[in-house]
Amino acid sequence: MSMLRAAATAELRKTIRVPSFVVPTVVFPIMFFALFGLPNARQSAGNISVGAYLMASYGAYAMMTTALFSFGVSIASERALGWNRLLRVTPLSAPSYIGAKLINAFAIGAASLALLFGFAVATAHIALSAVVWAKLVAVLVLGMTPFVMLGLAIGYSVGPSAAAPIANLISLPLAFGSGLFIPIQMLPPAVREFAPWLPSYHLGQLGWNAMGGGDLRGVSPHLLWITGYSVLFGLCALVAYKRDEGRQFG
Repeated sequence: MSMLRAAATAELRKTIRVPSFVVPTVVFPIMFFALFGLPNARQSAGNISVGAYLMASYGAYAMMTTALFSFGVSIASERALGWNRLLRVTPLSAPSYIGAKLINAFAIGAASLALLFGFAVATAHIALSAVVWAKLVAVLVLGMTPFVMLGLAIGYSVGPSAAAPIANLISLPLAFGSGLFIPIQMLPPAVREFAPWLPSYHLGQLGWNAMGGGDLRGVSPHLLWITGYSVLFGLCALVAYKRDEGRQFG
């Protein structure tokens, strides 16, 4: 446990010191809410206000980018530097290495949500009950799991120069196509029909449903989709990890 705690602490310090990671995962969601959420905060989006809708949307986007960048870019960079080979001669086990990155991702994600929600409450006066806040944070944090697995798959499949562009190429279309940037009712019909096949759509629906909005089918269908994508991307990450192990260590 002490080894895991030490590794998680080092991982968190390293992440905070990298502006290229902190800006897109922490600053961008707040900036998007300031640009698009504040001017329309009092308008209605179904059963909830536009301000609450976009707050949950950018919260989902923050969790998605945190998972993709903290795993994809971080692991790809460490592989290129030979850091994982150096770790092989230390007492740090592979589960502790991955566990430290998981703790770091969930901590950064929770911090991103806290800053975004605090900004939304202070500027747009978003008012929710304590139970709803707790549900919203819980579903968004747990809903980042498939993106953590996808980040692992990216990190073990490509080099550092390709990891960041790939993470951007994945996260931006997923966000636009799922209604995280623009309410899904305003998207073209073809995009609306394809959106339910995207994991980011179900992450957004979990957030909106927690506040009484979304498609009102409840959380169960979306949890099933999130679980399915977690298993699928987890298998992809396992294959990528085994292939990288074979290349580096025979």
